[in-house]
Amino acid sequence: MEVRCLVRSPERLRERLFPEEEVEIVTGDLLKPETLDKVLDGIEVAYYMVHSMGGRTIGENKVFAERDRNAAQNFVKAADRAGIARIIYLGGLGETGDELSKHLASRQEVAQILSSGQAQTTELRAPNIMGAGGAPFEMLRFLVERLPVMVCPKWIETRAQPIDIRDMVHYLMGCLREPATTGQSLDVGGPEILSYRDMMEIYARVRGLKRLIITVPVLTPRLSTYWVNMVTPVPSGIVNPLVEGLRNEVICRDNRIQELIPIELTTFEQSICSALQEIEKGPGKLVSRQACFLK
Repeated sequence: MEVRCLVRSPERLRERLFPEEEVEIVTGDLLKPETLDKVLDGIEVAYYMVHSMGGRTIGENKVFAERDRNAAQNFVKAADRAGIARIIYLGGLGETGDELSKHLASRQEVAQILSSGQAQTTELRAPNIMGAGGAPFEMLRFLVERLPVMVCPKWIETRAQPIDIRDMVHYLMGCLREPATTGQSLDVGGPEILSYRDMMEIYARVRGLKRLIITVPVLTPRLSTYWVNMVTPVPSGIVNPLVEGLRNEVICRDNRIQELIPIELTTFEQSICSALQEIEKGPGKLVSRQACFLK
């Protein structure tokens, strides 16, 4: 199987690849449609794993949904011209009737746009993906590591179904091998439904840390983002939409994926242990704001 990766900054991807991995890296930008036709030529199946969070300015952060929309529209047009047969999209969980955050609503809008083209689209609706370097894990890690006493907003009682990054990759690859996933929208999640308080307590237990968590009703999403920004190195352009989305439960309502692609799912505690081991392999236990995020 030949793999081609479309990125804006090829040097950053090359730094993450193992020497033995044979991947064709091409440069393009979904917001610049003139860069897409050549790089999509000859592609049969495309994985779409793009979001526009993480802007460096306030203006960029305010328009990330518009950027997501434009990127998806440009991609669909280019995919149709290239004759791509299938698109596998990593989207987000969340019920449309739950007053979705801008981030989750944008994920669902992108799914609709991708499905409007000629290619058959598979959507995997995912919750928090846990792995070293990912924003959900790094937010959790720095909060618990740095704060012996945490005064938390009520959103820490919101429930989610976090999935280990290796299980997520298994599902993504499984869609390529399983024809029955074609044209489907499938919920994916880990084996446990946990509140964010549960996740903090599990992390603390794994690390052998004693932590006191106090919930207060007065911390608004805006105040919560200031709190997270002060304590963690996660860029504010990622923190703000993620924290806003914490009011929405992200739980699987449909478990068909377990029948189509059966795997033994990783528990949250196992996922935390694996992520910490990955960090231990690196040059330092606390990585910088620029270095520790997968984009």
